[in-house]
Amino acid sequence: MLFSELQLIEPLLSALNDEGYTQPTPIQEQAIPIILQRKDLLGCAQTGTGKTAAFALPLLQLMAENAPAENDRRKIRALILTPTRELAIQIEESFKAYGRHLPLRHMVMFGGVNQHQQVNNLRRGVDILVATPGRLLDLMQQRHVSLDDIRYFVLDEADRMLDMGFVHDVKRIIARLPQRRQTLFFSATMPPEAQQLANILLDNPLKIEVTPVSSTADTIQQSLYYVDKNNKRQLLVHLLQDEQIRTALVFARTKHGADRIARDLSKAGISAEAIHGNKSQNARQAALTNFKSRRTRILVATDIAARGIDIDELTHVINFDLPNIPETYVHRIGRTGRAGADGTAISFCDYEEKIFLKDIERLIKKNVPVIAGHPYDVPLMHSVVKPVTATAAAQPAFGGRRTSGGRGRRSFTQRM
Repeated sequence: MLFSELQLIEPLLSALNDEGYTQPTPIQEQAIPIILQRKDLLGCAQTGTGKTAAFALPLLQLMAENAPAENDRRKIRALILTPTRELAIQIEESFKAYGRHLPLRHMVMFGGVNQHQQVNNLRRGVDILVATPGRLLDLMQQRHVSLDDIRYFVLDEADRMLDMGFVHDVKRIIARLPQRRQTLFFSATMPPEAQQLANILLDNPLKIEVTPVSSTADTIQQSLYYVDKNNKRQLLVHLLQDEQIRTALVFARTKHGADRIARDLSKAGISAEAIHGNKSQNARQAALTNFKSRRTRILVATDIAARGIDIDELTHVINFDLPNIPETYVHRIGRTGRAGADGTAISFCDYEEKIFLKDIERLIKKNVPVIAGHPYDVPLMHSVVKPVTATAAAQPAFGGRRTSGGRGRRSFTQRM
């Protein structure tokens, strides 16, 4: 299917053409017609499925049908609520790209920066507001923001919103919304709390589900390195000596750990920056900009800071620490191998993390192939499996041997 078959108006098709997009992803193909019919939507989709365009394109079209004259006072008619500043910025950038040929105004609002410029933008009039809960509530209480004219409301990353403790803020915002509105609810997972929130928000919604959380993209080459905890940094430096790893997003469990990894990589001559909640907004945005522009090769992040980071052509995700929540593993590695492109996910596992690995493999319903024989290997940690022979599988990277259920998959250096 092509975007031109989805009944999108010419200004949107022209913008999509400018961006080089012709074919919608599955969630876009399903969601756009539903939203254009002005129906509520419950979308279960993880990051990397194209969900931002799935709601941005039809909302722009619906709003363009009743766009105010250029000199008319603009009132906020669409609110997109999202948990993190980075995600809010990227969503607003999407509205800017797709709406470049439409006479609609949009802005992004988040905390951590001076509110002066945001208030000035509001005074000039805004059609579409992308916001995080805290700053939105703050400016509502100061009477800089009114939700009385909202006709379209999007709650994005609802599960992460709840994980981050925003449930009360979200409910306070919902209470101020007009009853007559179209609501779009997106969540990667649907725990009971998210389902309860959806029941409050949605009116007879249509449900779509794309790429269940237990799924990992077929285009992602996964591998696992057993290693002592104290040798993880040495192993990371060793792997990054391979210049074919052009960019890598490295996940750490803690903010302190992220800072330490970035420092160690920099000392080893590898350009790296850390991004986490203790960094200022300006520092976080600068690190992200440097990474996207390839001035920084490695970005080290915690899970919450990385949520919503969308980087084109990200070749590698490295789990320096395995997550203790198996669904988080799926979210992490889903940042590479997007839109059908190849990607590589490398995970380190120390003795204490083997229980996390079992939970992950139970969730994704397959074993993560193990790279054996690398310089920091811990042979005693290997499961008792039959090694894959050279005739059954390509030789893995760094002189090791691959052990797993015998899939015969290529090493990450050979697939590039």
